[in-house]
Amino acid sequence: MLNLGRPLDEGGFRIYIPLGMEMAVQSGRGRPREFDPEEALAAALQVFWLRGYEGASMAELTEAMGITKPSLYACFGNKEALFRKALDLYERDKLCYVKSALQEPTAKAVAEKLLRGALALQTGEPDPRACLGVISMVACTTHADTIKEEVIARRASSEQAMVERFERAKAEGDFPESIDPAALAAYLNAVMQGMGVQAGAGATPEQLAQLVDMTLAVWPGR
Repeated sequence: MLNLGRPLDEGGFRIYIPLGMEMAVQSGRGRPREFDPEEALAAALQVFWLRGYEGASMAELTEAMGITKPSLYACFGNKEALFRKALDLYERDKLCYVKSALQEPTAKAVAEKLLRGALALQTGEPDPRACLGVISMVACTTHADTIKEEVIARRASSEQAMVERFERAKAEGDFPESIDPAALAAYLNAVMQGMGVQAGAGATPEQLAQLVDMTLAVWPGR
């Protein structure tokens, strides 16, 4: 019979630890290390946000999360799966303003709430001053194509929701006939992504606020 090693219950999962590796997932007293998966995921998000997907090493992730590699694999899967869960958390907790912004009564009000929300996100403390999606997409090499595709797909879904909202706004008379809702949504997304890049490069909150004000000043329509 194949000897898989000693069974260990870790984070709600039953895993088998090869003989001789017990200390990799145990505390000094010989008991499994306990951790809160939500807190560990929040810590991983901060590392990914600061370093990007490829820039975040497993050593940095496990240190920030306060767990060992076997514990990470048992609870979250591999690094890619952990990043996807971190993206889910980022969208849920950090981009929650997007959904409510699309409910604003006019297209300009939608744009303002999106821009102000992005400004607050880029200048808030203690979060990194950058955009998680932009960092991970720009920094990804061909070895992380699936991550780049994931970020692009999520962004496309968000932009499509914006296009549909602007199409409705045009039908309601918010824009002149010459305005293309898809092009306007792409423009607004480019501004918000640019804010993330500039924030990461050291732009001050005042400089980013000026960008928001200028975008709203030239906004086409009411």
